[in-house]
Amino acid sequence: MQENKRGNILLESGTNEIEIMQFTVDDNLYGINVAKVREIMMSVPVKAMPHAHPAVEGIFKPRDVVLTVVDLPFYLTGQHSKPNPKDLFIVTNFNKMYIAFRVHTVVGISRISWTDIQKPDKTVSGGEEGVATGIAQCEGQLVTVLDFERIVAEIAPETTIQISEIEKKGARAQRSCPVLVAEDSILLSRMIQDSLEKAGYTNLHMFANGQELWDYIEPLAEEPANLERHAALVITDIEMPSMDGHRLTKLIKSDPVLREIPVIIFSSLVTEEMRVKGKELGADEQLSKPEIGHLVDVMDGLLDKKKQAR
Repeated sequence: MQENKRGNILLESGTNEIEIMQFTVDDNLYGINVAKVREIMMSVPVKAMPHAHPAVEGIFKPRDVVLTVVDLPFYLTGQHSKPNPKDLFIVTNFNKMYIAFRVHTVVGISRISWTDIQKPDKTVSGGEEGVATGIAQCEGQLVTVLDFERIVAEIAPETTIQISEIEKKGARAQRSCPVLVAEDSILLSRMIQDSLEKAGYTNLHMFANGQELWDYIEPLAEEPANLERHAALVITDIEMPSMDGHRLTKLIKSDPVLREIPVIIFSSLVTEEMRVKGKELGADEQLSKPEIGHLVDVMDGLLDKKKQAR
């Protein structure tokens, strides 16, 4: 399937910018990070699948890949409507999966700063389990940026973070070293926290975006002797309002004191292209969600390596 390089190149810059593709469902304006989009297609008839989630419309095979189609209008409204031949499929790729989402129209693409995306309050987002990850202003229009990871996690829970991967590791020693985690999705943040605590990490500090983590960690550069007591390891998503993970990584690794802190990028957007830029920015490791068991192994290895170096 053809890759959308444009979004990847933009996110690789580390300039804290994002391209938002705007689309409509029932005349409401929504957005998706262009880095998640691989193709826009005219909608076609799909084959229904028995026992699927109500929002799963079915499957189709456009070329060499079988794609699942999610009926986004139904997911958002709870109302079934007859498919319109003018509908479009937004084909996405994240968490190592290709999924098509039915939408009504695609409006265009806007390039904005992550600082221009505000986290919605719970009344707008639908509470802690809501699917609005941010509200962006694009060319004078307010755009609801959807949390597609959250949508897929609800439709197919087996495709998201599984604490069972940690349980399979058996009894583990506790680690009290401070681990800082930047993750904007409330659902995924809770899953990550529960999994890491299950793995024995007892001193976790969770942040809703890169800016909050940076505000916490930046003053530590003035007290290098106490750095290890406050920040032994950083784990960051890439997509986050206010400051993305690439910008956060760049800031940490550009500081002569803070650069000693290992940084793991843990994101649904880790592709080969993203991996190259993450390495250029100084990330110590990069993992694709939802591999939580692998994340724990990498954390163990980096922290053990630091301990041996002291």
